[in-house]
Amino acid sequence: MAKVTVSLDARLVVEVMVLAGVGSPQDAVELVVRDYIERGHRTEARAAARDEALREVDARPRDQEG
Repeated sequence: MAKVTVSLDARLVVEVMVLAGVGSPQDAVELVVRDYIERGHRTEARAAARDEALREVDARPRDQEG
């Protein structure tokens, strides 16, 4: 896989290292990025499930009133 080099504020990276519980700046930032991507996928999956449930409700025949 291709690698990218990014410059970040040292205090930001140290805080991420502490929160992630890792000793490597590279590993800490990689964990944060992977978590962000996974959260996005989970959000998309929940939204798709919700939309599908709404479509199923809309597709049901309605009882006639009267």
